[in-house]
Amino acid sequence: MGLMLAETHLHPDTATTSATANDATSAARETPVSRPTAATAIDPRQYTAPYAEALRSLAAEDWQRLHVPGHQGSRDHAPGLAEVVGEAGMSIDFPMLFSGVDQEDWRMINHDRVTPIMAAQQLAADAWGAARTWFITNGASGGNHIATTVVRGLGREFVLQRSVHSSVIDGVTHAELRPHFIHGRVDPGLGSSHGVTPAQVEYALSEYPESAAVYLVSPSYFGAVADIGAIAEVAHRHDVPLIVDEAWGSHFGMHQKLPVNAVRLGADLVVSSTHKGAGSLAQSAMVHLGHGRQAQRIETLVDRVVKSYQSTSSSAILLSSLDEARRHLVTHPEAIDEALATAEEIRTRVQNDSRFRDATPDILGGHDAIANDPFKVVIDTRGAGITGADAQYQLIRDHRIYCELATPSALLLLIGATSPVDVERFWTALQELPRSESEPERPIVLPGSCEKRLEISDAYFATPRTVPFAEAVGQVSADALAAYPPGVPNVLPGEVLSAEVVDFLRTTAAAPSGYVRGAQDSRMDTFNVVAESD
Repeated sequence: MGLMLAETHLHPDTATTSATANDATSAARETPVSRPTAATAIDPRQYTAPYAEALRSLAAEDWQRLHVPGHQGSRDHAPGLAEVVGEAGMSIDFPMLFSGVDQEDWRMINHDRVTPIMAAQQLAADAWGAARTWFITNGASGGNHIATTVVRGLGREFVLQRSVHSSVIDGVTHAELRPHFIHGRVDPGLGSSHGVTPAQVEYALSEYPESAAVYLVSPSYFGAVADIGAIAEVAHRHDVPLIVDEAWGSHFGMHQKLPVNAVRLGADLVVSSTHKGAGSLAQSAMVHLGHGRQAQRIETLVDRVVKSYQSTSSSAILLSSLDEARRHLVTHPEAIDEALATAEEIRTRVQNDSRFRDATPDILGGHDAIANDPFKVVIDTRGAGITGADAQYQLIRDHRIYCELATPSALLLLIGATSPVDVERFWTALQELPRSESEPERPIVLPGSCEKRLEISDAYFATPRTVPFAEAVGQVSADALAAYPPGVPNVLPGEVLSAEVVDFLRTTAAAPSGYVRGAQDSRMDTFNVVAESD
């Protein structure tokens, strides 16, 4: 029997979950951090972007650049590149450790040097209510690699939500960790995985007392927000840190109408994919450190691990985008209001529509969810005479509208926190989608879990062999395979490939926008399996 814990096995009394949520105490929030409200005055320092401004100041000088990168800031040297990032982008593409930005004294505080990048990270920490923030340039995937390595510094066993991003599983593999899985709520109709409850975490930590940490996802890809405050209390009562992959909630805590972010609710380490909702450039992200004893305990370890993973040639463009995104998000609450208004307008129109249905009640329908992300609009296409996948394809082909995700049963819209939508354009296109006279067949949305046979790292590092898909059923997978997006592994290394999961992954790969992360080939005609498994 594997270490996967089904939700129904963890706590039969669902009322306990609500009670736990309502009784969450300040123990989880050992150093309370305020969240913005309508009356909150904006710190004047938040109107500055010290790193981005330092780069622009450097670019204004007449440099003879005899250093990397090889384009040396000149459009003439790389005209095609200039068409991609613009002359301004090339001009600020300075290397790390450039004198005046990362090395020379910029200002002194208590006799310590504070460079522009350090000042920018501190402003971000202040904005999100963190004790400390690191900018990273390999996305939240890189942040998850950092966080799993931090877990390895605490021990090998830990409690892990099963529906984590595949980058977490990569980190588990590399660090040779042994996760005790908690299964979150799954909506097989919509094809969505959501969160876990405080009661599940309590049960798992009691069942596996050697666990060194708890590692969860909130919000879910579809926007379900877990009770992080109550879960943090549980983790701290068991004397372990709570790590939260908040990739899809980078905008949380920045406006009174948005859910509170995890670090303000007691999480000790938070991975934030800033480009997703908060508007920095793709591949830029942040790692936030919380407050209290557990966060203080891991701070030095986190800093060392960040340094070991961060490129010594980090992109100044990506780093400056984090600085500018923070400034815009904090100092323009009216932009958030405008974006929220358009998201709500679309949701209201769907609610009043006779063809499509607003799936928000489904997102909030489980004991795991205490709130939802208002910037995620989930449109149920069941009964609409079209599948979500066909709707996505035709919106792209005929209207040049690209939604974040389509499942056989739903369309998922992601609206940027400061990016209002042209509601009329989207709504007109949605209404023009053709409708079949008969309800179309909707293939399986999410396959069931596969049986565990080997530890993840043991399977991944074992000798693999490649077999045709028909022969893969019943074999032990050597790879983590995840329909993308959202990138939650449908099978892990060490799990037995079922006919259901093989069919699901092949169906995903065959879809117009289908992609399976970790695939041996793009059509999923072959699979890597552990050679010894036959």
